[in-house]
Parts: sequence; structure tokens; C-alpha cells
Amino acid sequence: MHPVQNFLSGARPGEPLSCGGLAVFPLQSSAKAKIDYLLLGEALEANLVSVREISESGSVPELLVENRADRPVLIIDGEELIGAKQNRVANLTLLVPAAKTTTIPVSCVEAGRWSRQSQEFALAERLEFARGRAEKLASVHQSMRSTGGRRSDQSRVWRNIAEKAANMGAESATSAMSAIYEKHSRGLDELVRQFQALEGQSGAVFAIGNSICGLDAFDKPATFATLLPKLVRSYGIDAMELGLNNETAPAIEEVGAFLKNLAAGKIEEHPAAGLGDDIRIEARDVIAGGLVAESSLLHLAAFNEPRRRRENAGDRSSFADYRQRRSSYRRRR
Repeated sequence: MHPVQNFLSGARPGEPLSCGGLAVFPLQSSAKAKIDYLLLGEALEANLVSVREISESGSVPELLVENRADRPVLIIDGEELIGAKQNRVANLTLLVPAAKTTTIPVSCVEAGRWSRQSQEFALAERLEFARGRAEKLASVHQSMRSTGGRRSDQSRVWRNIAEKAANMGAESATSAMSAIYEKHSRGLDELVRQFQALEGQSGAVFAIGNSICGLDAFDKPATFATLLPKLVRSYGIDAMELGLNNETAPAIEEVGAFLKNLAAGKIEEHPAAGLGDDIRIEARDVIAGGLVAESSLLHLAAFNEPRRRRENAGDRSSFADYRQRRSSYRRRR
């Protein structure tokens, strides 16, 4: 059985915790972790990793990660790296080999700056917002299939940030995604305080209003617990943008159907930029992918795609824009 199917076959959703229009359904699984790694935040804090531009002149879609640890380092898709010439987010989840320097694919989330602030990057306490992660994942998957690369649709990344900043009154001189989170930090911090990982919880299904938004699951409960605050900010900022509060969460049966649909999807594997294989899952109305290494699922991310639009050949998978989604939620209320 493939590691994805192994995880999903044993995943059991629990009753959700809800706050501010966000509901989190805990997932526990019988799958066992096999790989000893450091998370990026742990490695940076211990001065075992450096993240920097690939050269003095730099390259927008690439960064260098120097891993001086004796263990690989796990970087999660959407983790934001701040500083250097402009802020970036990881395009995919990556397992950076021990004692090596690896080039990783990234996207810019600060369109108005290309000037050095620091020699190395620091790690922010947030992930890219969930809708942006979903659309970026779709474009990266398209890149994997068409060219074998891992590039995102950078223009769409910038447009998504600009739209959200305008909707949430968080424009900045450099069009930085960070400004959105900083503007709404008080509300996001309060959301984070409302959600804590349960014992043995290795993942969660996240719902915004009465609709399932996505899933993030990991090989270890400790990894999920460490990353949960970032995940709550990622999904929570989308809920705040829509102005939701205490809408009724989806039924647990809907969560089960979401997992079942995902488990039935077609799985593709492509050699990763670091260790292991990038996975891509084709399932009905879902964008999904993650990382497998040594027959172990390290991270699985999946996002509901309630509306498909085919505007042109280069934009095969995009999500309902803000106004469409806001109107939809208001009709449901």
C-alpha cells in the first residue's frame, strides 16, 4: 500500500474545535514515522542551517539551504523566509539532506523589494495563506508535469497577495504578504490560543465557515504540534478575510467523505529537490500533494477546489475569487 493510502486508511477525524469561522477536525493515524529529521525552525535556532540567496545578484525562484546538521531538515510548503533581497515562501515540502547545500524552489511574496536587508534569511511564524498555498501547489504541479521543474505562477502569487491586502486593508510599500499578517496579528494570535494539538494528533482537516478548506498531515504528532500555530494563521487569515464568525462547521461525515475521495485519487511521484519524492494526487475537486521518503509520508497537503475555471491553457486550476466566495458564504448564512 502506498504511504498516502496507508495514512488515509487509518486516519480517523475527531470532533472539531471552532473559533472565528475556523473549524479544526483532528486527525489521528496508525502510520508510524521512520525518519529522524529537524524542522527548519529548530535547525535555524541551533545555528545548524543557513538560508541565503544563490549568489550576490540573487534569483527570485531559488534559494540555497546549507545544512550543517547530521540529520536532514524538513521545510514545509508555504513556510515564509524573511530578509535578504526579498521575502520568499517554499514552493513544496522539502527534506534537505544532512551535511549538504541544496537549491530549493521558492516564490516571492514581496513584489516591491529587491534590495538586501540581511545576508541570511530568518523564518517567520506563519505559512502562506491557505488559498495562496492551494493555487501555488496547482501551478507547481503543472510545472512538474510540463517541464520537470518546481516553479510557481509567480504573477498569480503576487495577484493573490495584492487582492488579499486590498480586501483586508493591509497594503504596504513593498507589497509584502507579511503586512497582512502584521495588520491582523491580534486576531490571529487569539485564534492560535484557541487551538491546541491533542495527544497523538498528526494532522487536521480545516474548514472555513461550513465548507471544508483543506488538510495538513504529518508523519509525527510532534511535527504537527509544532506547526499547528502556523497552520491556524494560514487558514485563519482566509476566514478573517471573509468576515466569518461562528458559522456551523461541516458535519464529520463530510470530513470522512473528503478523506475517502482523497484516498481514491491517482498518485504520481517525481524525484524531489532534496530527499525522497514529491507526490501529486489527482482526486475529484481536490488539489493535493506532499513528500514521501523511505516509504514514509512526511507531509500531505490537500485543498478543496469547489469551483474550477478554465480561463486559458496556462491557468487550468484556480479558485473562486474573493467576491465569489464571500457571496457564496453569505447565501449559505
